[in-house]
Amino acid sequence: MATAVDELLDMLFDMIDEAKNAPLSSEKCIIERDKALDLIEDIKAQFPVELAEAKKVLSARGEYLASAKRDADEIRKRAEVEAGQRVDESQVTSQARQRANEMIAQAEQKAKQVRRAANEYCEDVLRRTEEALADAHSEMRQVHTRFRAAMGAAGSAAAGSSRMYDAEADES
Repeated sequence: MATAVDELLDMLFDMIDEAKNAPLSSEKCIIERDKALDLIEDIKAQFPVELAEAKKVLSARGEYLASAKRDADEIRKRAEVEAGQRVDESQVTSQARQRANEMIAQAEQKAKQVRRAANEYCEDVLRRTEEALADAHSEMRQVHTRFRAAMGAAGSAAAGSSRMYDAEADES
């Protein structure tokens, strides 16, 4: 499941990967600064979206658990009502209690399974979201650092020449 941040990072990577070589150099390349900066800004803008999606998942988990609890309570109440209606007859009362206990046990078991599944799902989504955000943030910092370093090196190396970002020089 690719996120918007993943797609934007892929676009930035492709832009750098497919960039033309700088004249007389196989180690340096030329990219369009505005496009690269726009992609970085888009990535930064997507962080709140990713966080909002994680919050929606947590909210859905809470609603799912509440619904399971309501279902379990309804089943329990029906079992209690059914058992109360048959109080007069000892055999029927015994069967009703047994059935009510079975229904309660089943409802509690189902609620446990639902909670466990919801918790596992949420934990997985949060872990993946956290990893994606950490990776994107790290990549963004690296690109930003490289960009600043390239701009500083370009400014001091050639005062009159045009400034260009050199991604390959950053890797050395």
